[in-house]
Amino acid sequence: MTHQPTVSVLGTGIMGAAMARNLRRAGLDVHAWNRTREKAEPLATDGARVTDTPAEAVEGADVVLTMLYDGNTVLDVMREAAPALRPGAVWAQCTTAGIDLITDLAAFAHEHGLVFYDAPVLGTRRPAEAGQLTVLAAGPEEARETVAPVFDAVGVKTVWTGDDGGAGSASRLKLVANSWVLAATAAAGEVLALSKALGVDPQNFFDLIEGGPLDMGYLRAKAALVLEGKLSPASFAVATAEKDARLIVEAGEREGVRLDVATATAERLARAAAQGHADEDMAAAYFASFEQKPGD
Repeated sequence: MTHQPTVSVLGTGIMGAAMARNLRRAGLDVHAWNRTREKAEPLATDGARVTDTPAEAVEGADVVLTMLYDGNTVLDVMREAAPALRPGAVWAQCTTAGIDLITDLAAFAHEHGLVFYDAPVLGTRRPAEAGQLTVLAAGPEEARETVAPVFDAVGVKTVWTGDDGGAGSASRLKLVANSWVLAATAAAGEVLALSKALGVDPQNFFDLIEGGPLDMGYLRAKAALVLEGKLSPASFAVATAEKDARLIVEAGEREGVRLDVATATAERLARAAAQGHADEDMAAAYFASFEQKPGD
């Protein structure tokens, strides 16, 4: 029988909590930690061991999975965990951290004798809860047998992008994918805003494109969240989407590429957050088209 690894999940927000539950459902031992313990506490009913500190969470873990806000937060938390990290343990870094910090994260892993996997995931709340994420992974062949049960528990498939996690090939692909997701979300919001301004029933637009090359399930899904007032709980929050949009813009600038749509999307998301929509689904970027939240 293949050894089932003990997994430490650092960060139990929307995504991390769902991933931890699926790891437990797959029969893996899970240690869970979150800066706000109350967010991690419900995982105890699923059989996870909830801890007070990152160091307690990683003690004895075969795999450390980080799903935190950004790369700097990941580095800070891993430094707190450092005294209890076991040399030879696998680190599956699933946070969307961009590419600038990958070198620092990989260097930390090397310093502490960890096997580093750059492993961001593609998907939001519902796919995470259903264990249907897509894991984008880069890392050495030597420990893939250890990390495979973890990726299999949280995702429907794993897309390997390289053997060197420190090169950040998985994170690069994640930024490309997210650039499309964010652009489509912003476009959906503008379609609804323009429809409202011009007195056009949005359903007439959907009927117009139905079944053709301009039709898109994602457009309809995000538009429905706005039209039906179902922006909470968020699948992917405005504040997090803004962070990712800025990572995309920074990555483009680093390579000498101007990304006008991503830049504008970041600003739309920032305006929506300033209007009080930071914790709502990123479809709430719709409200950035108006000075104030439009009435029903």
